[in-house]
Amino acid sequence: MHPEVLKKCIEAQKSKSILANCSANQKNNILEHIADSLENNKEVILKENKRDLDLLKNSEGYTKAFHDRLLLTEERISDMAKGLREIAALEDPIGEVTGMWKRPNGLQIGLTRVPIGVISIIYEARPNVTIDAAGLSLKSGNVVILRGSSEALNSNKALVNIIQQSLNNLNLPAASVSLIEDTERAAALDLMKANEYLDLLIPRGGSSLIKTVIDNSTVPVIQTGAGNCHTYIDSSADLESAYNIALNAKIQRPGVCNAMETLLVHRDIAPDFLPKLISALTDQGVEVRGCKKTTMYSTLVKTANHKDWETEYLDLILAIKVVNSVEEAVEHINCYGTGHSEAIITDSYQNSRLFLNQVDAAAVYVNASTRFTDGMVFGLGAEMGISTQKLHVRGPMGLEALTSLKYLIYGSGQTRM
Repeated sequence: MHPEVLKKCIEAQKSKSILANCSANQKNNILEHIADSLENNKEVILKENKRDLDLLKNSEGYTKAFHDRLLLTEERISDMAKGLREIAALEDPIGEVTGMWKRPNGLQIGLTRVPIGVISIIYEARPNVTIDAAGLSLKSGNVVILRGSSEALNSNKALVNIIQQSLNNLNLPAASVSLIEDTERAAALDLMKANEYLDLLIPRGGSSLIKTVIDNSTVPVIQTGAGNCHTYIDSSADLESAYNIALNAKIQRPGVCNAMETLLVHRDIAPDFLPKLISALTDQGVEVRGCKKTTMYSTLVKTANHKDWETEYLDLILAIKVVNSVEEAVEHINCYGTGHSEAIITDSYQNSRLFLNQVDAAAVYVNASTRFTDGMVFGLGAEMGISTQKLHVRGPMGLEALTSLKYLIYGSGQTRM
């Protein structure tokens, strides 16, 4: 095994029992201390983030959306600190008794929440994930091994250094939160095979990263992140509301997993709706790719192909398809969607219920932007990722998602016959 991966896995295992037995007050103090340190070290963080941004500008993979995912500002650092304080204010799930019952033989059986143990998260670009993952892991009593991308290495090192200094200051093991600094593929592959040390692995990023982890990991994986999200504009929709929601879902922050990638529009309202929307989208720098019917409404639209319906662009690109019914929209979404976030804009109660009941996704919206699928927005403080699978958790992963269950059985001398 890669020397750095092995060393940090061993150190994580040694830290596991210490962190698991911390009190709620101890864990809250850690988060408050880290939040204060983030705000007191903004200049250091921004300096290291600028190093990453400067390197990105000279790389072949540079896009405005990628730049936005990597960028830290004073406001974003303050938001990261705020997120930690919100996590600290949440109820501690560890030790919660979820059930208690007595059997005829006198055995008292209880069910309680416990930490998962050692978690690793492999993620791309966004340094705020470093803080979200550390905060949620610490509050839920889990040790976490972070493995970010090369593009964010300097930012992540600065953030983890601040976290570890806080842990040291509070006499807790620094290895409770560690960073794999080797960004070569071999180190990541070894982390995926470290089932002797890791209890859970979470990939957070694009579809290629998630597929690589699923295909190679011997550690249990929760699939997260890939978001080929749709918005369907129904024939009964309020067009002004639909216009505003569609623009927000695409352009407010295009490089994130809950941004809209495909817009579906009912044929009856397409002539009134699409020309205005397409003009506004292109004015904002969006490249529009559409079906043959969509191209009839604007010369600015490029003809879409089959691949466009299944692509998570994470950029200022949008696919548009005109559909004949809500049923066709649902069929398209269930065929091409990734189970992340889907929305219907409608004034029809019947169509909204059909959409809610038949669309297979972690988050399904009526008359709202898909951009709201977020742990902080949902009141979870932050998220480890957005699970697009169904076991053991689905949707934004907060504190409860990072726990397991343990049976506690109280007896009075019973033996089994």
